[in-house]
Amino acid sequence: MKKTYQITNEGKKELEAELTELKSRRGEVADKISEARDFGDLSENAEYDAAREEQGLLETRIAEIEDILNNAEIIKASKKGAIGLGSHVTLKTGNKKVEYTIVGPVEADPLEGRISNESPIGMALYGKKIDEKVTIATPKGDISYTVVSVG
Repeated sequence: MKKTYQITNEGKKELEAELTELKSRRGEVADKISEARDFGDLSENAEYDAAREEQGLLETRIAEIEDILNNAEIIKASKKGAIGLGSHVTLKTGNKKVEYTIVGPVEADPLEGRISNESPIGMALYGKKIDEKVTIATPKGDISYTVVSVG
């Protein structure tokens, strides 16, 4: 059974752009390997080993992105006012406001405010509506938030 990856339209576009960029680097890496081969004995050739390793990492990432795109399920924000996949959420605690977008694990990037629906924060928020309170367990202790907006 194939695994499906839940991603947003924006996430799909980002992956497609990354894939195009990675594929364009194939020739550059092949040139590095060719150049390194010219240095002689391959068994003691650090440049050759580094170029082959770079090629392996590049091809692995290309295969990974292609798998994600081939098995992607585009998610749309919930229209019911409840937090779900694709929702843009604003939370408030005291005077502090935070904003998150709930995405699938493939797109998650907490530093950019994209939280996985499978993360503790994502699971705590899932299904909540405006003005509901939610308590999220963090390494620094539990924090209570009020849902200000869901979009």
